[in-house]
Amino acid sequence: MRLLLHNIQYATGRLRRFAWLETLMRTTSHFPNITRFVSHMDPDIVGLVEVDAGSYRAHRKNQAHELAKTLRCYHRTRIKYPKDGFGRRVPVLNKQANAVLSRAEILRYSFHDFESGFKSLAIEVEFENMTFFLVHLALGIRARHRQLLELHDLIKNCDKPVIAAGDFNTLSGVWEMHMFLRATGLKSANIRHSPTFPSWAPCRELDFICHDPAIKPLRFKIPRVRLSDHLPLMFDFELP
Repeated sequence: MRLLLHNIQYATGRLRRFAWLETLMRTTSHFPNITRFVSHMDPDIVGLVEVDAGSYRAHRKNQAHELAKTLRCYHRTRIKYPKDGFGRRVPVLNKQANAVLSRAEILRYSFHDFESGFKSLAIEVEFENMTFFLVHLALGIRARHRQLLELHDLIKNCDKPVIAAGDFNTLSGVWEMHMFLRATGLKSANIRHSPTFPSWAPCRELDFICHDPAIKPLRFKIPRVRLSDHLPLMFDFELP
């Protein structure tokens, strides 16, 4: 199977440093580039971070739904902020989501809200032979570490091999993941710790694919495409 993980920056395609205000611009001209790239990679599972679920930027269209139609696959999408959170009450923010797309049938899914952090969503998707988690962790280190503790508990409750992936925002360094990996028993697919951010001059490893030891890694790659401020991650693997 092939997993593709990508923080697509709401498909804005804005790569200039400190140009975050430009992420409020429309995305329709750049989203086809992302669609072509994902289609070319031919993934079985796609974890998308920073998806526009229907704001004015995307002409009120859900980017995950549009991509799922192109790939002819299932998808589960939700706004990354809790239902009673501040982010749900602010225009544009209330359409900022994460999504899981899959060719395989989804047997069960859950949306978990961490108790800490402004963005607090973990998407859990169960397949026949594995469980997949997609996260986008907090920017604050204390909130982020509390979220890792909660993610650890979710993983430990699974009775199938697990892959946990996403933008972990390890801004203080990859050391933040060491205790989490040790406690869960998961392995990082990026064994060389290659950086993923920013895409124009990668120097930080913020994006991770962590897999159960029972899952056999076949190939890991970071495609050098500048479609967002994060580089994508590709992971080929075999299930037990």
